Parts: sequence; structure tokens; C-alpha cells
Amino acid sequence: MEQLLKGKVAFVTGGTRGIGLAIVKKYLDNGATVVLCGSRKESAQKAVDELKTENNSYFVEGVYPNLTNYSEVEEAINYTAKKYGKIDILVNNAGVSARESIYSYDPAEFDKVMAINVNAVFYASKAVAPIMKSNGGGVIINTSSMVSLYGQPSGVAYPTSKFAVNGMTKSLARELATDNIRVNAVAPGVTDTDMVANLPEAMREGIKKTIPLGRIGTPEDVANAFLYLASDAASYVSGEVLSVDGCART
Repeated sequence: MEQLLKGKVAFVTGGTRGIGLAIVKKYLDNGATVVLCGSRKESAQKAVDELKTENNSYFVEGVYPNLTNYSEVEEAINYTAKKYGKIDILVNNAGVSARESIYSYDPAEFDKVMAINVNAVFYASKAVAPIMKSNGGGVIINTSSMVSLYGQPSGVAYPTSKFAVNGMTKSLARELATDNIRVNAVAPGVTDTDMVANLPEAMREGIKKTIPLGRIGTPEDVANAFLYLASDAASYVSGEVLSVDGCART
């Protein structure tokens, strides 16, 4: 099978579990070298160990910068570029969510969501852009969400942050196009990560009924979109927010 990312170097935030880990594995299976980010040294190393156990030939390592600290993000990205000679792909996948009502929403929690979901995307993009420019181009892919398109009943920070990610994606796509840097986002719908997998079966069945394709998405469904956008098959695609939600959007 053709490896769509052979010889590429990818830097993936939020790469230790769920959708992020699926993206890392998909990139590794397609020939990329991947540096994944975890929130802690232990979580990053655990993900690397799991991947190496599955396939000892994977070129993967873990780092654990504080993504809300620009200096630490820049240091991790510069380390990657120096060690591997370049960064072809940046995936901004790290994110947090909350479901509190506006009536009880702690402003500090709102700030925390924005710091991880928005500021960290800007920090990594800013740090990687000059590296990609000097290398003749690259790809930045951001994780958005279906709720960025129509909101959600509570937890206003999360959809707000993802709406901001969409705006940053489209704006950076225009700004960086002249440097041959493509910028896109993927907006997953309900995906069978640990949180969804642990829901009662009756609730899962109820969710399925809201999805026209009749099933809950898998992390691999989402990872496939990240693979496409990172590959040369998407060489003329930039500034897009690609929904991967089984047509559940309204």
C-alpha cells in the first residue's frame, strides 16, 4: 500500500489518546516521523510505548510542553525541527471542553478553555510557520468541532473556541498561502472515544438516531480526514473546515 506521508515529519498536539492518537498512528502507518505532545511526561511516554509495542519500526517520540506557554511550545517545535531537519505537518489537536450553564460558568474555566483551544493553536502555528516557510511549505491542520457550526445547549466556551479556530484557520490559510503553507481544519461530530464508549447503550442508540449515516464515528474516520489534508492529494485545498460527522450537522 502506498505511504502517503513517506519522508514527512509531523508534530501533533493532543496526540496521546482518542482522535489524536489515531491521527498519530495513521501518520506513522503512512511513513511519517511523528513527534506527539502529551500534557505530562508520563502520558506522552505511555503513548509512545504503546505505539512501539504495536510496531517497533515506528519513528515516534513524545514531548510535553505547556501548550499555554509560548516559549515552551516554541522550544518543542524548534527541537523537533533541529532534530529531524524540518516540520512538514503541524496538527493542533489538543483541546478541553466543559458543559456548565452560563449561570454557573466560572470565568476562570472559560479562560482555561480558550487558552488551550485557541491560544495554543496560535502559539504552535506562529512557531512552526517560519520553519515551514524556510523549507518551502507545509501543512497546518486544526481540530475544530461540529458545534463550531451551530453551537451547543451549554458550555459556551467550547463552541466559542472552535468557532475561533475556524476563523484562525481561514485567515492563516490566506496569509500563509504565498509561502506554500496550507491551513485547514477538521470538524468531527460525535466520535467513539472513551467518553462516548462509556455511555449507556440506550443513550448511544439515541445519538445514532440523530446521525443520518446511522452510526457514531470512529477515531479512524476522523484520522482519515487528517491524512487526506496532510497529503499531496489535498495540495490545492486550503482554508477549509471539513466536517466529519455522518451528516449530523444542521
